[in-house]
Amino acid sequence: MKIAYDPTVDALTIRFVEERVECEVIRLNDRVAVDIGPGECVVAIEVLDASEVVPDLVERGVAIEGLRVAPAKVTRCDEPEKGIARQPTKWASQP
Repeated sequence: MKIAYDPTVDALTIRFVEERVECEVIRLNDRVAVDIGPGECVVAIEVLDASEVVPDLVERGVAIEGLRVAPAKVTRCDEPEKGIARQPTKWASQP
């Protein structure tokens, strides 16, 4: 599992499955989407405008309880990350 916050676009991604899988995207609203993979497995949850949707996200951060914390993997910008399941999400407001 990987939790990532990108402050440049204010997006939070919680990724449960690291390998590449084809996903169906279910939009809960204009800001929150759930990626569903084979066997109805939840692959990821994506939150746009995360600092508004998740109170105190930036100020307090995220608490991890009952799980081992693994070191973050650093990738270069020119190296695609292996865990990406699909092209960027098209939100309901996009054609």
